[in-house]
Amino acid sequence: MTTDQDLSAEELAGIRWQKSTRSPDNSGQCVEAGFFSDDSGRVALRHSQHREAPPIVYTRAEWVAFLAGAKDGEFDFAD
Repeated sequence: MTTDQDLSAEELAGIRWQKSTRSPDNSGQCVEAGFFSDDSGRVALRHSQHREAPPIVYTRAEWVAFLAGAKDGEFDFAD
């Protein structure tokens, strides 16, 4: 994972951002993810209310591992 501030405007423009379907409308608590348009398989994450901030960038393997963990309940924190 990186917070790559050296991404080119072209790289960022090629990302198709998608907001989670679980994000409530207009709550200000939305995360957007998008794949880079190149063949790297990288995934970028950003806060929808702070689009000017550099996104967090994951490799394809890191993203797949995160999704698998989420599906397996690894991030279901107990109260």
